[in-house]
Amino acid sequence: MTPSKPDLRIETPQLAEAEAFDDATAAVARLEELYDGAIEFLCRNFRAAMASGSADCRYRAFYPEIRITTTSFAKVDSRLSFGHVSEPGTFAATITRPDLFRNYLRQQIGLLLENHGVPVVIGISDTPMPVHFAVANETDMTVPQEGAGDFILRDVFDVPDLSTTNDDIVNGTYQIPADGTAPLAPFTAQRVDYSLARLSHYTATDPVHFQNHVLFTNYQFYVSEFEAFARDMLADPDSGYTSFVVTGNAEITAPDQELPRTFKMPQMPAYHLKRADGSGITLVNIGVGPSNAKTATDHIAVLRPHAWIMVGHCAGLRASQSLGDFVLAHAYLREDKVLDDDLPVWVPVPALAEIQIALEQAVATETQLEGYDLKRVMRTGTVASLDNRNWELRDTSGPVQRLSQSRAVALDMESATIAANGFRFRVPYGTLLCVSDKPLHGELKLPGMASDFYKTQVSRHLLIGIRAMERLRKMPLERIHSRKLRSFDETAFL
Repeated sequence: MTPSKPDLRIETPQLAEAEAFDDATAAVARLEELYDGAIEFLCRNFRAAMASGSADCRYRAFYPEIRITTTSFAKVDSRLSFGHVSEPGTFAATITRPDLFRNYLRQQIGLLLENHGVPVVIGISDTPMPVHFAVANETDMTVPQEGAGDFILRDVFDVPDLSTTNDDIVNGTYQIPADGTAPLAPFTAQRVDYSLARLSHYTATDPVHFQNHVLFTNYQFYVSEFEAFARDMLADPDSGYTSFVVTGNAEITAPDQELPRTFKMPQMPAYHLKRADGSGITLVNIGVGPSNAKTATDHIAVLRPHAWIMVGHCAGLRASQSLGDFVLAHAYLREDKVLDDDLPVWVPVPALAEIQIALEQAVATETQLEGYDLKRVMRTGTVASLDNRNWELRDTSGPVQRLSQSRAVALDMESATIAANGFRFRVPYGTLLCVSDKPLHGELKLPGMASDFYKTQVSRHLLIGIRAMERLRKMPLERIHSRKLRSFDETAFL
């Protein structure tokens, strides 16, 4: 192994200088040009260094960035919660994978140009691109662990830096640097790249397949129903759905195509019923527990979905509830603990009217009930999320008292986490649960009961979630992305 050489000369790619653009499509094209140039430079030199086992210089490329400077308080449509900066100044965002985010970037840049009447500047940032992320989409290359190569990796290439990969912007704790440049987007390029890599690992599907509407569940039973629904949609030429993707990135476009058997399931398998414009539906089986719920939403958030909804099972807490009843959450008792450091428990997590209405209307449609009769099968109320699956085995006097004081009607382990992270990341969220047991009333989740319950309820429950998403898909973007999710000091980009 060659000795460390911190004084190596630095080579960088020769790319276009910063340029002002007043057209969003052209601006995004330049972002792609700069990004592709950086990727090609790093991959080419990494491949050469690995082949030779040595390097006589340091190779460094930088993420592209968007920058805008305004000098006046522009008057914008106050109904719009995004697409404009709040005050005069300079705002910037580093960008990764502009090919993946092409439509998003065109939309967000277009709004900036329209609302402020000044150009955006596209150029090279001062943020180095880690070689791990540069080679992520190269099937013939992987970055070896430190010590496995013939040279010291960090002497020759930049590696991920967790000190700058964080959620300071979305958490509201970001400190404006000395030059006064404020953030333009909720995530930096490094944070996005980190999550894209994690998504591929945890879900066993490429992030490119994720759709703008995401359903979360905590049971595998829903996956089979989702596949059956997907095949029905592919059989209907008027459905608008174009393909179905499962773990391992296996994709079908016809209803009778076979899917390969998955022998090793990922931690949180994802399934994607796609539409050409990305407005389809993704289902993620996050399994059980708030840690998984946080992990999934932490990473999916960088894709900027238009909505995510939890459609899982819960414990009913009221004697009047029956197995199979639905619970529409309008408040959350957060005892999951996994987000307390990022979003203090004193921060309210409000119900979003747009999501609530879509879910209630979907339940009414599928059950053929409405108005007062709908209360026979659906309760609206507080959902409590705990971090202890076997809370019943401890002294329950404390938990039961808090559940009663909070007016909770249902208990699970994921819903409050998903809602809280939706609030934190400005992703519209909602929860529709199905009662699978009533531990406070002697109805435990036992094998026989579960079997009958699953046969009759899973299909209808999943279909309600899908129908709600289809309603939300028809909603104007400025309506679904509610102002109540935005603070008074927000990034311009969604």
